[in-house]
Amino acid sequence: MTKAKRQMQEDIKLIDLVIELVDARIPLSSRNPDIDDLGKNKARLILLNKADLADEKKNKLWKACFQKQGFFVVELDARKRNSMKLIQDTILESCKEKIERDRRRGIKNRPIRAMVVGIPNVGKSTFINTFAGKAAAKTGNRPGVTKGKQWIRLNKNVELLDTPGILWPKFDDQAVGMRLAWIGSMNDSILNIDELSLDLIAYLTENYPGALAERYRIQKTGESTDVSQEKEEDAAQRNQAASDEKGLKPVEILEQIAKSRNCIRSGGEIDYSKAAVLLLDDFRSGRLGRLTMESPAIYDTNGFDS
Repeated sequence: MTKAKRQMQEDIKLIDLVIELVDARIPLSSRNPDIDDLGKNKARLILLNKADLADEKKNKLWKACFQKQGFFVVELDARKRNSMKLIQDTILESCKEKIERDRRRGIKNRPIRAMVVGIPNVGKSTFINTFAGKAAAKTGNRPGVTKGKQWIRLNKNVELLDTPGILWPKFDDQAVGMRLAWIGSMNDSILNIDELSLDLIAYLTENYPGALAERYRIQKTGESTDVSQEKEEDAAQRNQAASDEKGLKPVEILEQIAKSRNCIRSGGEIDYSKAAVLLLDDFRSGRLGRLTMESPAIYDTNGFDS
């Protein structure tokens, strides 16, 4: 990480624009605070990636919040090309001063050089490949796929510099590390998945009551309804399910998730670990609905909670 940061300090001298990808579900925790320092005096564009998995209302709030700080912002699903025209236009808009300066100097058709940055597993390579319309960068569903920098010519107007994802070496706030673990930006093999799932359950029952109840048919009695049953619940039933969910402890909800998904060992023992993995996978893939795990209220003029 130190080597990558040092390399970025050298490369930034060649750059007109810093394009930073963040995860729209945790827009603050998925930002590396070093990037603001590295990108001083450069045009800045933030891409709220995986916006399709995040709370739509909070996407708008975060977009307004970052714009207030002087960033250009685009909501994005990096797998789809329908946002790429907007991004291209935003790149040109963000570098308007540079383009005008080149024109006054008689420099024509020099492409905008943009550095793509972001923490591991935030979708940089997927974005680059979608933008370029070809497999220009390696992708994967695990952190650390991009190992070194590479220049990618997108068109006559834009060149991109891909960089490895970098995280700060330690977390001053444990909640930041937890949120990063929820979305998969940390290696699951070094995490306590059981505890992580209980923290996720606690957050969801407090901030998105009913999300777990609807997915897993959580009931206050402690007995889950068979989710394979094809029957509709009316609004009153869903509200009651959310109320029942809030009356349970996280471990009791995890137990019901295990039962509803048949995470049972031989002898009838509950397999909590299997249920925890299943829950995290459902969250990361969006099967629990569109969820955002941070509010813009924690953002101040410096970008972090004071």
